[in-house]
Amino acid sequence: MGQYQQQPQPTAAINTLDSIPSPAPDARSITGLVKEGGRITGYRLSDDTIIDKEQAVALARQGGIRGVGIAHRSDTEYLKGIPDGSEGNNLGNLPTVPMQ
Repeated sequence: MGQYQQQPQPTAAINTLDSIPSPAPDARSITGLVKEGGRITGYRLSDDTIIDKEQAVALARQGGIRGVGIAHRSDTEYLKGIPDGSEGNNLGNLPTVPMQ
């Protein structure tokens, strides 16, 4: 009999999230991105509130934003859409909005 070789599992998307907070019943969703020089610096929420990246991470950690997890790059935390195989809810696909 031939030997069975286990195929590597796609874990990159799952491993990039440090935590996935449980959203509160009244949690808002992200509807737009505030960018500066091509980098995300803030978010527009479903109630049209604009918050910066640090405020968004804190709010998500408290369950105030649905559909996101918290990730980090170096010492900077940021929000990332929860991977579910759908490109439609990828934060990178949201429109860019002006900082108000």
